[in-house]
Amino acid sequence: MQEPLSSKQQLGMAEERATAPRERESAQLLDPDTAHLDILLQCPRCRANLPGMECPFCGFQMHVARGIVHALPPDRAEHFAHFLEDYEHIREEEGRRSDSDDFYLNLPYKDRSRRNSKQWKVRARSYDFLVSHLIQRSRKLDGGRILDIGAGNCWMSHRLAKAGYRPVALDLLVNDYDGLGAGSHFRKHLTTMFPRFQAEFTRLPFQDEQFDAVVFNASFHYAEDYAATMREALRCVRGGGVVIISDTPWYSNGESGRRMVSERRAAFLKRYGTASDSIESLEYLTNDRLQMLEEQLLIQWFIYSPGYGWQWAMRPLMAKLYHRREPSRFRIYAARKS
Repeated sequence: MQEPLSSKQQLGMAEERATAPRERESAQLLDPDTAHLDILLQCPRCRANLPGMECPFCGFQMHVARGIVHALPPDRAEHFAHFLEDYEHIREEEGRRSDSDDFYLNLPYKDRSRRNSKQWKVRARSYDFLVSHLIQRSRKLDGGRILDIGAGNCWMSHRLAKAGYRPVALDLLVNDYDGLGAGSHFRKHLTTMFPRFQAEFTRLPFQDEQFDAVVFNASFHYAEDYAATMREALRCVRGGGVVIISDTPWYSNGESGRRMVSERRAAFLKRYGTASDSIESLEYLTNDRLQMLEEQLLIQWFIYSPGYGWQWAMRPLMAKLYHRREPSRFRIYAARKS
């Protein structure tokens, strides 16, 4: 009678099964957008480190389609399905699409649609400040690998790639006009196309400490759990690396943030037929929330305030004068991993 295999023997057999189908995995990675992919992967379902695209432990398999690595397990795709449907509908109605390369190549400095120019002006100021004050001043980031979380149409990854960095774009959206699929507009303008991953914030499909910086690109407020989201970003950044939150609204008190959420959902319901509230995203930051993250994660925030012009600076004063709700403010938050 054959003796049962030890756990160590079972693990060895699992690893052997995982490394056997080299030809199949090579065929997957020979896509022109992912042939250069040298990132070590982790299973977003069971957290096992992977030798390739398929998990030998839980069976989850990532796949590449149109240059995008799909790393969202089916149950999580179902969790986000309603949110993504609403979000894509609203973004399309807002005019965030184009068939022209020029539209995407000019972002964030020029909005050729002219429908969201004020917002892109803020994005451009934030990006310039982020690069000049945080990225360029750190020698550790010279040519470094930067994870662009909430990459959307990949404009920031494109800018970072052109500047000599090695970005990796990550988002839930994969459509061709406002999601990762829009990254194709940049392909012929880059020597090497940056990798693109569909994944969620709290289940990043990467092994530990592979990035020199992680940037939440106008996206941190979509998180359902700030602590879990930051913890996952810190896991993926190298020692001495930095996690940056850019373009997430901040309020001096929670009541102002709650009123903003209520007003925005009512406006969306009236204009688009949906309140876009299918997931419990946290929507904004406050000093209390930032302090809670410092205490839970043993980090220290460095806070920067880019200049957005005198009209932007006058918004809080005008709100008080006309007895309106406190307006959102944008700052940049950076936490360095020890």
